[in-house]
Amino acid sequence: MSAGPRARRWAGGDFVLKACLNGARGRAEHPAVPVTPAELAADAARCAGLGAGAVHVHPRDAAGRESLHPLVVAAALDAIRAARPGLPVGVSTGAWIEAQPAARVAAVRAWTVLPDFASVNAHEPGAEAVATALHERGVMVEAGLWTVDAVGAYARWRVPAGRILIECMAEDRAVALADADAMLAALPSPAAGRPPVLLHAEGPATWPVLAEAVRRGLHSRVGLEDTLSLPDGSPAPDNAALVAAALAAGAR
Repeated sequence: MSAGPRARRWAGGDFVLKACLNGARGRAEHPAVPVTPAELAADAARCAGLGAGAVHVHPRDAAGRESLHPLVVAAALDAIRAARPGLPVGVSTGAWIEAQPAARVAAVRAWTVLPDFASVNAHEPGAEAVATALHERGVMVEAGLWTVDAVGAYARWRVPAGRILIECMAEDRAVALADADAMLAALPSPAAGRPPVLLHAEGPATWPVLAEAVRRGLHSRVGLEDTLSLPDGSPAPDNAALVAAALAAGAR
């Protein structure tokens, strides 16, 4: 089945920065974390205005919990698209949001408003089934790979991914860079038809790994989901400041 028009957006090209606006963080961790649809929309528009090529969000229900519910996802996507038409928007399907694989698949099949892309962590139970449901709906699949073993799990998928996320979870800079090198080495070569790759990290490793992504000619991402600090270690006031710093690094 064809992946459809949504899956064809932002599938490759030059360096693209994705803004990851909130993730699992709440305002207790940073007062500028966007939670409501209106806040996500305002942040997305600001980041896109600075040059971010896409945004990744974790929609929240009325209680502030991450959710895959069709109404919750639709509210976030509609708000962002009204604020910044044409900006590619993606969501997470992480197992911490909904533990049961069948429930994640059912949620994807029930979505009334579709994201442009959605991340699926290859190491999670039921990952291929979730990816298949997304692909069948025309949503581009981002295969989230956290370890070399996850690279192997993704290689066994029978559903295509439109983008690979190499996600370095170690906060130590040296460990994160070594993990990136090992996972990238385990991937097929671009000549073998490998999808575009986005490389990123979290916490203190965010900026060194983003620099490595730029050096390797890969896409990357930044935002309050991944780090609360600017490259010099000072507190980041908001997502826009993080995006501006990352794009400055990417332009070097």
